[in-house]
Amino acid sequence: MNADEERQFREFVAARSRSLLHTAYLLTGDWEQGRDLLQTALAATARRWSKLRDREQPEIYVRRALYHAQVDRFRLLSWGRETVTDSVPDQPSALGANLADTVVQRQDIMAALRRLPKRQRAVIVLRYFEDRPDHEIAAILGIAPGTVRSQTHKALVTLRTALSEAGASASSTASGKGVTA
Repeated sequence: MNADEERQFREFVAARSRSLLHTAYLLTGDWEQGRDLLQTALAATARRWSKLRDREQPEIYVRRALYHAQVDRFRLLSWGRETVTDSVPDQPSALGANLADTVVQRQDIMAALRRLPKRQRAVIVLRYFEDRPDHEIAAILGIAPGTVRSQTHKALVTLRTALSEAGASASSTASGKGVTA
């Protein structure tokens, strides 16, 4: 990498690191793991920076590297952590009435997000956190737009179920029904 390319790479990292770190956090569910994941993706990007053909879109390359690095980590660290459920909630939970409930709800959401399969988690993060359209998500992940839609549907069903169960267990414990003596 020559001096001009290094300057361009440093400027890119300075401008986009915060957004990329949030994406990495959502993919991993942990800030430290997210930082490690982002460093891995940026190191891979730095090695290929001079060979990138489309200098106008390096972020897509980094996001793809993030996703693929997460897939590799997922394969190594956690094989098969899915929870199967049989009911979908009709309405969102009523949590969030105060700050404590909001914290609990965020924890439940992050836990449910961590239990999603790697591709579904990536699709949800790209669509709802980064507000990207199907064709961009498909380009970043290297999949068809139809796959993006089907993975989104499956992920939302899983998330609704998990959040419904989390809400039910919280309310039964709060009312004393879930506590045994």
